[in-house]
Amino acid sequence: MTARFLPAAGLTAIAFLACGAPDGERRADSAVFTAAQPVSGIHSAYGSTAAIRLPARAPLEAPGLVNVFRLSPNVFSGSEPAGERAFEQLAHWGVRTIVSVDGKVPDAAAAATHGMATVHLPIRYSGLTSEQLRRLAKVFREARAPFYVHCFHGRHRGPAAAGVGRLILDGASREQVVAEMGQWCGTSPKYAGLFALLSSAPIPPASETEALAFAFPSACRPEGLRGAMTEIARVFDGLELLGLRGFESDPEHPDLDALNEARRLVELFEVCAESAQAEPRGLGRGVEDSLRASRDLERFLSELRGGREEALRGAEEALDSVADDCASCHRAHRNRR
Repeated sequence: MTARFLPAAGLTAIAFLACGAPDGERRADSAVFTAAQPVSGIHSAYGSTAAIRLPARAPLEAPGLVNVFRLSPNVFSGSEPAGERAFEQLAHWGVRTIVSVDGKVPDAAAAATHGMATVHLPIRYSGLTSEQLRRLAKVFREARAPFYVHCFHGRHRGPAAAGVGRLILDGASREQVVAEMGQWCGTSPKYAGLFALLSSAPIPPASETEALAFAFPSACRPEGLRGAMTEIARVFDGLELLGLRGFESDPEHPDLDALNEARRLVELFEVCAESAQAEPRGLGRGVEDSLRASRDLERFLSELRGGREEALRGAEEALDSVADDCASCHRAHRNRR
């Protein structure tokens, strides 16, 4: 059955497994609030960011972390933690649970070293499905606060998910959390579904999330070969778009980062390689070729990010190789079914 989106219509969701991890510890402070009523009298979801004017606030500065805001004693929002010092800083701030809504599998082992749990719940820029919202609400009600909620940049999906925590844990008004998202965190108005989530989506009641079976996974991957292939198509489209710009950021798509997308592509082909072991041998070889090309792409983009301009040609050729390998594999296998 197709998932119902809250609030973006017409876009297809990728279903992720609620893959296995131990149940999270419950918060010592179990007080939660009934979410505020939807914002009214606003012609667009993004327009609700101006319903109240917040005082200017600069993000917190820390090694390996960008665009970090402490929205309340319970909730931080920011970027993906990069490196040991980033996790040290989060622990120093008292964070107990890291919630990643990015597609890439988070470094749960590094978090655990510093006494923090990790929950992985990937979401789209178009909004959350009703099931994703129930799971996120359950995490905020039952895992341990304070929470550090992140996507990749810490500007779009992460602040939206953190806003759900503000509604549930802090009893914040919808006007307040939408203003924080737009005025402080810098969420782009292009992602209307994320603003609509906070301004109007019904928050599941505690009775509903308490009955929900969700094990707080520290890593979620697409389900099997078919799920990974579907997600690969989306990631490749973004890389192809950035490739037209020399893999530089695109103002029309501020969510896309070439190196992060390339790393995600490698992860997905690794899932395919594992699943293809049970498939015809020729399919496995095709997947291995694509995996090698995607690793080359990641390597060249990393070198390009480090200032080696000559790596651009290698990145372009690696992306072309991924496309050629996928096309060959499809001709030999998928298109014959």
